[in-house]
Amino acid sequence: MHYHCLGHVPPKRHTQFRKPNGELYHEELFSTEGFSDLSSLLYHCNAPTQIVQVGEPYSIAPRTVHDKQLKHRSLLGFKIEPEEDYLRSRKPVLVNNDCKIILAAPSKSMTEYFYKNADADEVIFIHQGTGKLNTMYGSLPFSYGDYLVVPRGTTYQIHFDGPDNRLFIVESSGPITTPKRYRNSYGQLMEHSPFCERDIRKPVELVTHDERGDFLFYIKKQDNIYPYHYLNHPFDLIGWDGFVYPFAFSIHNFEPITGRVHLPPPIHQTFDGHNFVICSFVPRLYDYHPQAIPAPYNHSNIDSDEVLYYVDGDFMSRKHVERGMINLHPGGIPHGPHPGTVEKSIGAKETRELAVMVDTFRPLLMTEFAAGIEDPEYYQSWLPAAANGVK
Repeated sequence: MHYHCLGHVPPKRHTQFRKPNGELYHEELFSTEGFSDLSSLLYHCNAPTQIVQVGEPYSIAPRTVHDKQLKHRSLLGFKIEPEEDYLRSRKPVLVNNDCKIILAAPSKSMTEYFYKNADADEVIFIHQGTGKLNTMYGSLPFSYGDYLVVPRGTTYQIHFDGPDNRLFIVESSGPITTPKRYRNSYGQLMEHSPFCERDIRKPVELVTHDERGDFLFYIKKQDNIYPYHYLNHPFDLIGWDGFVYPFAFSIHNFEPITGRVHLPPPIHQTFDGHNFVICSFVPRLYDYHPQAIPAPYNHSNIDSDEVLYYVDGDFMSRKHVERGMINLHPGGIPHGPHPGTVEKSIGAKETRELAVMVDTFRPLLMTEFAAGIEDPEYYQSWLPAAANGVK
């Protein structure tokens, strides 16, 4: 990330910074990986430590399905039913110790409580819906195709403009970063990167809520939700600066990397996580060698599970694709283009596909939510009969 500042901060850190009435503002260091990595300094009107009441925690640990996992899977994501409440709408479908892949279809804004994920960084992909992500750092307007990257420990509320919202969420056990190969030694995105700093939207409109009352928080820690009641409004910052804050990046601003012959999936990489990556498949020109085959070649996932979330458009290597579908191709067995798609791709000039891919380096387990929306015949879709529309 890059340095950003909103509101008012003192000229030197850890020094006296007073309100107009002479009282001190309350400084808070918000840091990652102890004190050894990125951090921001937050200046509260009130102490952020004043807890009024603590409720009983409840578990949201995913219930996994331990059947034969070494099989290609397809999940019909839009079969996840909408729910009014944001937290209850979040349904984990594929999980391991490094990340959780979650589908959500909340129909109402968060108005009664604030949420803090103390377990994981979150990448919230907006498939449908518009609105604002409101945090202690300010607000981030969002719309179709935005990735919202929320560092762990960030208190937030989401306001949706309407009821028709679809989210694809990745929780990460480690920090979410841009790929190292895109950055120079100073952290600047280099010329060959498929996006640059101008594409990254930072928080705006810092509004200071200097309010006391009964403010309900739901804090996620170790797969439990802890209800907390705080005395002070969490968005009471008069100012902040540093390198840790939520940001937005639109998949539509990802500039595809193309070549004379088919290039492998790392060209689509957008974010790094701990033992996984997130990639963006966007509209692009096909390979331009005179003998090029635009469809991807068959490949074996020896050491990673591949997850594709289909957003929009036609995916040239796949049949029977629909919006919101998730395909899981596990490590250990090969996969590739569906029958008939290789010949069909030859001579094509461009693709209009839009998809998000998550590659994990440890196996993913399906959850009970996933089992309820699975197409059980997908693994047979590479048989010759599939070329005639038979799964």
